[in-house]
Amino acid sequence: MGLPAAAEQHPSPHDAPADAALSLGTVQVQAASTGPLPVRGVFSSVDVLGAPIVQDQHVDHSWELFSRAPGVQVTPFRQGTDAGRFSMRGFNGEGRVNAVKLLIDGIPSNDNAGGMPYLDAVFPIDIEAIEIVRGTNDPRYGLHNIAGNANVVTRTGGNEGRATATLGSFGTREVQIAKGIESGNWSQNYSLAWRDGDGWRDHADATQHALSGKWFYTADDGRWRAGLSARAYRNRALESGYLTWEAAQAAPRSSPSWSASDRSERDTTQLALYLDGELAERLSWSTRLYRNQYENQRWVRFSQAGVQQERGNDETHRGASTTLTWRPRVAWAHEFTLEGGLDAQWQDNAAQRWRTAERVRTSQIRDWNFDLDTRGAYLQAVIRPVAALRIVPALRVDRISGSFDNLQAGTTAPVHDYGTIRQPKISVAYAVRDDLSVYGNWGRTFQIGAGIDAYRTQARNLSPSINDGWEAGVKFRPLPWLDARVAYWEQRASGEVARVLGVDGLPDPGGLGNVGRTRRRGHDLQLNAHMAPQLTGWLAWSRQRAGIVTPDPGAPQTAGKEVENVPRHLLTAGALYRATDRLRLSVSANAQGDYWLDRANTLPRTGGFALLNLGAQWQLTPAVDVGLQVNNATDRRYVYAWYDSGSSGYSPGDGRSLALTVGWKF
Repeated sequence: MGLPAAAEQHPSPHDAPADAALSLGTVQVQAASTGPLPVRGVFSSVDVLGAPIVQDQHVDHSWELFSRAPGVQVTPFRQGTDAGRFSMRGFNGEGRVNAVKLLIDGIPSNDNAGGMPYLDAVFPIDIEAIEIVRGTNDPRYGLHNIAGNANVVTRTGGNEGRATATLGSFGTREVQIAKGIESGNWSQNYSLAWRDGDGWRDHADATQHALSGKWFYTADDGRWRAGLSARAYRNRALESGYLTWEAAQAAPRSSPSWSASDRSERDTTQLALYLDGELAERLSWSTRLYRNQYENQRWVRFSQAGVQQERGNDETHRGASTTLTWRPRVAWAHEFTLEGGLDAQWQDNAAQRWRTAERVRTSQIRDWNFDLDTRGAYLQAVIRPVAALRIVPALRVDRISGSFDNLQAGTTAPVHDYGTIRQPKISVAYAVRDDLSVYGNWGRTFQIGAGIDAYRTQARNLSPSINDGWEAGVKFRPLPWLDARVAYWEQRASGEVARVLGVDGLPDPGGLGNVGRTRRRGHDLQLNAHMAPQLTGWLAWSRQRAGIVTPDPGAPQTAGKEVENVPRHLLTAGALYRATDRLRLSVSANAQGDYWLDRANTLPRTGGFALLNLGAQWQLTPAVDVGLQVNNATDRRYVYAWYDSGSSGYSPGDGRSLALTVGWKF
């Protein structure tokens, strides 16, 4: 992905290509005649959230920003540094299967297991847009791109500056500052953020710091650009712990006595080099080099019957990617573009665990060092034989290598022989009219084990789990001010692998978390309304089901059951209204249904919620504004819940909160 903000193309009605993407909020418009293919002009279920939709939210963690994204499930653990994550297409955010490829300015930003520790380093004030691709038809990424991907695009260029200071409920204090400096060939962007709060529940204090800088140089003729970005983040947090069901109902703000010494510490850094240019007329080149560093130390006790653990993770990922995009003029097609890319990542990871008492180590239960190296290549073409028809065939291949050292046991194991993982894909879209497009796609992605499960620690060899998915949909404009999209999708996995989380301190033997053959399917309905220059709104509803078709032989009772922690419906809706030149009002809601806690579907369903958020912003002067936000305005009670190996836990969600923000443009 290129660094500039996501583009929103507006072709003339006489030359409108089929386009299934939807944008919400203002998105910067820019030409796309050079550089890599724009995401919204190529793939199908694409949603672009613009800065106004993102920046007006007050959140404790940046993953919460995705609660406004269509078809996206947010999972709120609210436990120290591991506070939550998002997922899509019938996958949950538990951590057993992390199915979303996360990128920040086009830089891969997952940890080894597919988690998203780097996302919290990007505060809302620095976000220009969020690009979300759902489905299996995007060939640009391999590892973790199981159900789709999300790219968080931060500010680049400009001379604007903005600072905000926030005071809120539960001791919340926050300062965010972002500044752009652009002069001649050079552009600079800086952001600084600090957030501190006591949390809604007892023993939930957290302090976060984030700092970033971007420096870019563009040649005089505009044909070349080189840049450097750096980002650092620190979080020190207490953990409120998981309650029993009875305690969660009777005293949801409490923290159990066994969690009194639980806490966590997280540090992340990202460093990236960028080079973009035109090698020749109609031939573009884009290259990225990066280094990600992630350290997390956590002391946690999941239940009264369990023991406290110290969990340490230290990961360093180095990577490179390069893309060539060729846009030749051809007589046989209205448009033809060919794009190819290469990427590689080298991971050096360490994971350790100890049994502890009040954060004093008593015995070690894990000591792992493991390397995981990935290499991938893709080729895709955009073919428009006529103006109204777009065909995008693609092929991606990946290779995995690495070794695993169990230092405690003194054993070494190679990575499973996954071979060359081939992933063909195709997308087709046809513009029936200027206001009506139909589209369909089919694609293959893959999943391998995380941590120890990627290595041959037992005699058997595991193949990658192959995910075949397809989608068919219609994008249309039933009214001049209303954009709509309706789709049906399915995704099948040949042998889904789920991590064994081991919440009560048991060592993970590896290879025992197989789910079996699974089938996910669902319907998506989206409406984006621009009813007047001062009024916009959105509504997105997804109905989904994740079922086990053929279970793991060791768990025959799960045949025909649903995958745990996957709600059957997701809903997000909202509106932005500029009441006067100085007053802007907002309302948003997000909801999800209950889910099964266990894979055999024997425990009661829980976890559903429906939350309402309200906001108002007053423009006091051209440079100063004041905002008030009310989250969970109805003070709705809800919980996140998990079940593992006979144990369960409940983390109540935040009650009603108020936040007062003063903003200053400079």
